[in-house]
Amino acid sequence: MVAEQPLHRQLGMTDDELAAVVDELGREPTHLELAMYSVMWSEHCSYKSSRTHLGRFPTQAPWVLVGPGEGAGVIDVGDGIAVAVRIESHNHPSAVEPYQGAATGVGGIIRDIFSMGARPIAVMDPLRFGPLDDARTRYLFEGVVSGISGYGNAVGVPTVGGELVFDECYRDNPLVNVFCLGTLPIERLVLARAEGADNLAVLLGASTGRDGIGGASVLASAGFEEGSEAKRPAVQVGDPFEEKKLIEACLALLDAGLAIGVQDLGAAGISCAASETAAKTGAGMDVDVARAPHREPGMNPVEMLTSESQERMLAIVTPENLDEVLALCDRWEIRSSVIGRVTDTGRFRVYDGLFDAIGVPGTNPPPPVGDGPTEVSSDREPIADVPIGSLGDGPVYHRPLERPADFDERLADDPTAMLAGRFPAGTDLGPELLALLAEPNIADPSWVYRQYDHQLFLNTVVGPGGDASVLRLQEAPPRALALAVDGKARYCALEPRVGAALIVLEAARNVACAGGTPKALVNCLNFGNPEHPEVMWQFSEVIDGMSDACRALGMPVIGGNVSFYNESRGADIDPTPVVGVIGLIDDLHDAPPPARIFDGDAIVLVGETRPELGGSAWATMHGLRRGTPPVADLAFGARLHPWIAELVVDRTVNGIHDCSEGGLAIALAEMAINGEIGFTVALGDAVACFSESASRVVLSVSADRVDDVVTRANAANLPVAVIGQAAGSALVAEEAFTVPLADATSAYREAIPRIMDAVRV
Repeated sequence: MVAEQPLHRQLGMTDDELAAVVDELGREPTHLELAMYSVMWSEHCSYKSSRTHLGRFPTQAPWVLVGPGEGAGVIDVGDGIAVAVRIESHNHPSAVEPYQGAATGVGGIIRDIFSMGARPIAVMDPLRFGPLDDARTRYLFEGVVSGISGYGNAVGVPTVGGELVFDECYRDNPLVNVFCLGTLPIERLVLARAEGADNLAVLLGASTGRDGIGGASVLASAGFEEGSEAKRPAVQVGDPFEEKKLIEACLALLDAGLAIGVQDLGAAGISCAASETAAKTGAGMDVDVARAPHREPGMNPVEMLTSESQERMLAIVTPENLDEVLALCDRWEIRSSVIGRVTDTGRFRVYDGLFDAIGVPGTNPPPPVGDGPTEVSSDREPIADVPIGSLGDGPVYHRPLERPADFDERLADDPTAMLAGRFPAGTDLGPELLALLAEPNIADPSWVYRQYDHQLFLNTVVGPGGDASVLRLQEAPPRALALAVDGKARYCALEPRVGAALIVLEAARNVACAGGTPKALVNCLNFGNPEHPEVMWQFSEVIDGMSDACRALGMPVIGGNVSFYNESRGADIDPTPVVGVIGLIDDLHDAPPPARIFDGDAIVLVGETRPELGGSAWATMHGLRRGTPPVADLAFGARLHPWIAELVVDRTVNGIHDCSEGGLAIALAEMAINGEIGFTVALGDAVACFSESASRVVLSVSADRVDDVVTRANAANLPVAVIGQAAGSALVAEEAFTVPLADATSAYREAIPRIMDAVRV
């Protein structure tokens, strides 16, 4: 018979971490204290494996108002208006319960935004799943998309874009990343701060339940194994209508100047929100669990303090403003209860039944059916009493880094020569083009975004399906925002530093294709087990590659998230950094040029095509996953992006499209399908057709403007070539392929619906 593990190990703590707690307290922790330390020191909450690396990011710029470390990053976009942005992961909860995992990921990221005083106006969803021919993948895919649409549509925040990737490495561990953006007047900006002895901590929103106990904090801090479905009760359950009321109540509270600080109750629940807000100012906090409304009988203090039940916020208010705060909550029909008070003790103390006896404003809420009233006494001893900063000051690990032993061999095993030999000049590449267009990673993703409302608020100028999404800034016309989310794990699996730089370049290039100037970046860093030295080497390399690219492009990192332990059956996922780039368009009077070609236009390529197939969609389709990724020329990108944005703002071009997944042939095919017109071009051989060389853009240009575009490109020292013309009803690349436009459109549009509909027959 196997002996039961000690409690601290059951809670995910190591022996050394328990010893550190004992040393901090000078005694053995109580069960509640141990539970709080376990969630607060979890990988998800404490960043204990990543903190030593994250400090290398560039985070400063004159327009940055709030950088990493708060609920969201905030930048100044002029005229007294600010933009708050955040990206988060809800990977493991979505693998356990896809609908609620994804839905509560949306709910949590939205609360991060309005906790800063911003009104959430847009969501984006970078998603990754296993191969779509797998039944469980389809179940997860459908459930996640339904969860995002069900919550986002109901709460009233549009989903305006995203990213969709299918790959074997995500078969048992999907990645559900969610990006959210909100706008606010700068004077409404508020931070999560608890200060002023005797000020009060008011819990707003839903009651506390057992759903979500050990949710994000525990699920996201360990690997997956067979039987992980048994963790379903740890997944939070969302209520978008409660969240909608909470948004309006919190913004009204901030508009009225009634809150000193506000924080979302996310990972680790009350224990995190209450202790973190006080620790940031060096104050103390007393909490009485008897004051927290709960909906299930028999809940103990451990459950109350660590539950991650959704739609809850913590507001710090003065006693003088309390009645007005409670009245405002009543008007919006949300629960409110004083659960804590700020102290000058520097301690985080938890009581059960003290506040009513000593006259702390408020009253204990009615108990749920099945529970009797809480016993109240003025001489109650705390059931937890710890230094306020110790919960947030978890261990910092300098985990070993190890470059893979076969790293050089993998890079040298490049697929370019092999594919060039397999498809020599003159080979009909039509079947290859059609096969790529039908690959789920390239095919039309509208099966997903047709389920989302992307026109809420009527801010959306360009929604899902474009290179970047574009939103009007209604508070500061004619300004607008361009948003893009990107990630390319295949590149990072080959050479993580270069791969990370390529991701930043692509996201910034997409923003430029909408006429935007990239201003800031947030990242969601999805990796395998940090206890594996190769994973930590990948992580460190990605940090440096992303940092190099951000510095070269003048783009600060203003926030992010780290998701470790993305592994299953002993295999780590490919390193998957996902970035969201926010760009500013100073003068938007019309929608930017679309990703399409126009009949009679010249087709112009800007940028250089090199024989680079390592990590490409074409090589992957042929089972070739090794090699060297494309060159990441940061200086070239820094020249290219403002040049592109200027063309777009001047309306010099009719259509524009970033060249990335699948190479030049796929970019042209997508533009032809969108424009419902064919083309005749000269591309070269198979390698030139499908190479994924970075920093290339395809333009659709009126004949009378071609010379202007070429002259401006030459002046900027950018390679430029007129490669063909838009016309006819076929996709023609001389000596490479001739494909009827109708066949290309069918392959592209029908691939994902055909797979998803087939399982219903």
